[in-house]
Amino acid sequence: MRGRNDILADIRANKPKFTAPAPAVPNYDDHYPSDTAGLQARFIEVLEKMGGAWAEPEADEPLEATMRRALADKLDANSLIASNAREIKGNRRVHADDTPASLHDVDVAVLRARFGVAETGTVCFTEAELTVNAVAYLAQHLVVLLDPATIETNLHRAYQRDDYKTARYTVFHTGPSATADIEGVLVRGAQGVRSLTVIPVR
Repeated sequence: MRGRNDILADIRANKPKFTAPAPAVPNYDDHYPSDTAGLQARFIEVLEKMGGAWAEPEADEPLEATMRRALADKLDANSLIASNAREIKGNRRVHADDTPASLHDVDVAVLRARFGVAETGTVCFTEAELTVNAVAYLAQHLVVLLDPATIETNLHRAYQRDDYKTARYTVFHTGPSATADIEGVLVRGAQGVRSLTVIPVR
């Protein structure tokens, strides 16, 4: 049996002498809406299909009131809310030097999404939005502020974004954590957040 080095030497010796340009890959989004309202509607449809919720603020309603209305059955007077968004004031600060284990008591994490993806109802965070990367997994409930104008058609477009390429850490969240592995019974919050609520911020 030939050794690894012999095989690699043969590969190097027989490497093609020419280089070809990478093929142009289409974005596969010709059938998506081209306007913000259309993309938002598509995003909401898939978000809800994946178990997430869209909470539209009522007229002149502060965003904190929208959040509390959307999570009325999940919050009480003692709930710890860690907010990294200036629009909603929390009662639990998250610092860059916090250990992930110290976030075990967070009931609600409020984060601003970098952008959304209509194809999958997904929101994207980087280290800049998270402060501590684990907060989006360890909180019981996740509230996401999303500018509808930042919704991309699909993941092909998302991967082309400069802010996605330059971040040190990037994560996509599609609905709350869920599993149906055991007897086909859907359980939400099995390995992460129990609910994911998106509030539009225009």
